[in-house]
Amino acid sequence: YCFLLLVFYLVTIYSDYTGYPFPTAPPVDPFAKIRVDDCGKTKGCFRYGKPGCNAETCDYFLSYRRIGADVEFELSADTDGWVAVGFSSDKKMGGDDVMACVHDDNGRVRIQHFYNVGQWAKEIQRNPARDEEGVFENNRVTCRFKRPVYVPREETIVDLHLSWYYLFAWGPAIQGSITRHDIDSPPVSEHVVSIYKYEDIFMPSAAYQTFSSPFCLLLIVALTFYLLMGTP
Repeated sequence: YCFLLLVFYLVTIYSDYTGYPFPTAPPVDPFAKIRVDDCGKTKGCFRYGKPGCNAETCDYFLSYRRIGADVEFELSADTDGWVAVGFSSDKKMGGDDVMACVHDDNGRVRIQHFYNVGQWAKEIQRNPARDEEGVFENNRVTCRFKRPVYVPREETIVDLHLSWYYLFAWGPAIQGSITRHDIDSPPVSEHVVSIYKYEDIFMPSAAYQTFSSPFCLLLIVALTFYLLMGTP
């Protein structure tokens, strides 16, 4: 009799679930696009590339903002490999704390921590990044992560409540490992950056620097005047 009751119970349970799919994991939220209209207001931004570019069109883009005890960074670059920001006591590569977003062969974007030893970047296992997310779309690597403002004193991880020069770099990756950056002299912030001051700073890439120099502007004015006046 007990056996019959057990069979009846199992048949009832099975019939209740027949035709209904098993529960599935909730969908992963898509990567939220980087907002540039907040630049200089609720977050600081650096743009390198064509005048008027944004997070999807600049050669390189970085934003930062304080969220409680953390700083949230957003990075994006025109590359299929990696994009990074370095925190330096000077404008030169060497002895720098570096956060990089690396696109691997599986299509994922991982946030890694490096320390510049001279001209070579050494990966550090202790990674201060959290709430990591990244995406590779339209031949661009884009990522977002947080890291603490204050950290225990350590050579490879700087305290972000202090001001640092920001080094901007991006380049190709081979099997998920970063290689030399795309340009010989990557851009650097003109002055030390404070996470307590939000600015929106544009830096023209090499293709747009030629016509922005005072000498070239003077030359263009002189040639224009010469053409308008004509020759005797």
